[in-house]
Amino acid sequence: MSASPTNTAGRTVVCTDCGRRNRVPAVADGRPRCGSCKSALPWIADAGDDDFAEVAEKAAPVVLVDLWATWCGPCRMVSPALEQVAREMAGRIKLVKIDVDQAPRIAQRFQVQAVPTLVLMDRGEVIARQAGAAPAPALRQWVEQALQGRR
Repeated sequence: MSASPTNTAGRTVVCTDCGRRNRVPAVADGRPRCGSCKSALPWIADAGDDDFAEVAEKAAPVVLVDLWATWCGPCRMVSPALEQVAREMAGRIKLVKIDVDQAPRIAQRFQVQAVPTLVLMDRGEVIARQAGAAPAPALRQWVEQALQGRR
């Protein structure tokens, strides 16, 4: 089964500092910044089997991988919380969303037993992992603790 096309063109995000809409590509060097005020922007991208290495493993910031499924209620519940964490930690992390039904090779690689499964990666190396949904403050604390362990 081949992966479905992903949104490699990126997403449009609104700068939390000045309100300007910015196009943030799925793949780029460095970290995204607002074209107007130069503030760090949240980096949220979709990836699949065919582009995971380029979108997630080669990214400069730490990557929070969300392995989810469209039919999963807890996945739909945690998605806004993950996006909130990505906004709060703009410039420090990149959120990469993987639909496990559309990316079976990635799901197999990470031995996904339940969704959502969250994996924190630093240049392709897994540094933390957890299964299940949690509120934004708990997710942010989990990411912060993993990042502190890397320093």
